[in-house]
Amino acid sequence: MPSFRFVTATAAAAAMLLCSALARAADDGISDSEIRIGMVNVQSGPAAGLGKGMLEGALAVFKDVNAKGGVHGRKINLVVADDGYEPNRAVDETLKMIEQEKVFSLFGYVGTPTANAVLPIVKEMDVPLVGAFTGAMTLRQPVTKQLFNVRASYDDEAETLVAHFIEKGAKSVAVFYQDDGFGTAVLSGTEKALKKRGLAVAAKGTFQRNTLAIKTGLAAMLDAKPDAVVMVGPYAPLAAFIKEARGAGLKSQLATVSFVGTDNLVGEVGKAGDGVLISQVVPFPADDNAAVAKECRDVIARHAGGAKLGFVNFEGCLTARVLVGALDRAGKTPTRAALVAAMDGMKGVDLGGVTLNLAADNHQAMNQVFLTQIKDGQISKLR
Repeated sequence: MPSFRFVTATAAAAAMLLCSALARAADDGISDSEIRIGMVNVQSGPAAGLGKGMLEGALAVFKDVNAKGGVHGRKINLVVADDGYEPNRAVDETLKMIEQEKVFSLFGYVGTPTANAVLPIVKEMDVPLVGAFTGAMTLRQPVTKQLFNVRASYDDEAETLVAHFIEKGAKSVAVFYQDDGFGTAVLSGTEKALKKRGLAVAAKGTFQRNTLAIKTGLAAMLDAKPDAVVMVGPYAPLAAFIKEARGAGLKSQLATVSFVGTDNLVGEVGKAGDGVLISQVVPFPADDNAAVAKECRDVIARHAGGAKLGFVNFEGCLTARVLVGALDRAGKTPTRAALVAAMDGMKGVDLGGVTLNLAADNHQAMNQVFLTQIKDGQISKLR
């Protein structure tokens, strides 16, 4: 059994200093010259464009900040790992980030199933996770102290799409979705939006994550012949679905949410995708009415080899700017608790055309949704 005893004043002071040092050491990833941030997302496989886009946009911002001296004199060091868009790998790589890489905060995860899988780790190890590329309500309600979402939710996107369908005269809406947490999150949002209007989902079709096995789900859509179909998945399987659906004569209005990876989808479907609606959670990249679009376009051009601003790297840029702003607000001697408090205080913060509204009881910074459409093999602004 361990024994305890009173100590002298000098020893007590030394013990207090030791405890203080241990408390500081508990917040890994901070040194006099560096802030280590961990990004675990999909860098390989049929959804790799999403992880690579988030990385490109975020890294451009961090490089720009570092070139200007960093945050309170500390350079941001982004450590990246590939989870292949698989929950088990996301868990393994997240544990490595925290226990081996000793990161200060996590950032820029991609996908509902992967983010859901690491949520218990984030809570248990009390490490902030900022800006996951997912709109799932499971990551928003109830509020998790350590988890901060920047983008609008899938409920917000589904509501916008359903409202548009109804406005254009649709009487029946089906859902073709990836059979996992992501797919069911958007399905749930669509069901809520339809229920508000006295409707239900007309038909459902599914496919498995990280596959292009869309034929069974497509058959369900061809049987139902709905006026509109909400498609839920990344660009590769949805590109396959769009091409086969059009080839099979499906006349339904097709639409999908932002997670698809717009630029990758357009690149794969070309004019075969004409008419497809895509809801977005960032302003149109070519729209200079939002100053943040021009700023992200410029920083990506400078620090990402002249890359063009698209929807995914735009989200990476915008999300990185939110993290940088919070790190700045966390002060010259940041702790994870200070970062959380700084994020909670970002209410009414204007990033240049988009406004953040975070609080202790609201960890979704934005709720704006923008509609776009593929036209002549290009993406265009609808509203």
